[in-house]
Amino acid sequence: MSMRVNCTVNGTDQSADDVWEGESLLYVLRERMGLPGSKNACEQGECGSCTVYLDDVPVCSCLVAAGQVEGRRVRTVEGLSDGEALGPIQKAFVECGAVQCGFCTPGLVVQAHDLVERVPDPSDAEIREALAGNLCRCTGYEKILDAVRLAAARRADSR
Repeated sequence: MSMRVNCTVNGTDQSADDVWEGESLLYVLRERMGLPGSKNACEQGECGSCTVYLDDVPVCSCLVAAGQVEGRRVRTVEGLSDGEALGPIQKAFVECGAVQCGFCTPGLVVQAHDLVERVPDPSDAEIREALAGNLCRCTGYEKILDAVRLAAARRADSR
C-alpha cells in the first residue's frame, strides 16, 4: 500500500507520491525529494549521518517513518545554508578542516547547529555531549570541535 506524504522541507511545501508505508524519511528526502545531503550509513540510528530537524528537534531520519512527517516541518543540512552561501556552521566546518570524506558531516553540522542555537557559548564537554551520537571514522574529532567553537564564537560576536 502506498500513500502521499505532505510536509514542509526547508521552508517549502513538498509532497511525495507512492510512498511505501515502511519507507524512512531519509529515503524520501534523498530519493523522492532530491535532497542528498543527509547520508545513509547505518540505517539503525547509531551513526548520526542522517540527522535532520523534525519540528525543530534533531532526529535520525533513518528511524522516522515517512508517514510520521505528514503536515510537519523538516529541515535538512541543505536548509542550513544562507541561499547559495554556506551557513555559519557549514562555513566553520570548511575553514577548520573538519570535513574529510564528508559522509558524517551533514549530521554533525545539523547537530552542531542545534547546539549553538540552544547554548550560545558551549563548553567542550557540552560540545562532546551534543555530538556523541554522531560517529566519524576519518577524524580525531578535534577539528570538528574547533569548528563548533569557531561557529559559537562568531555567533556570540554577531549579537
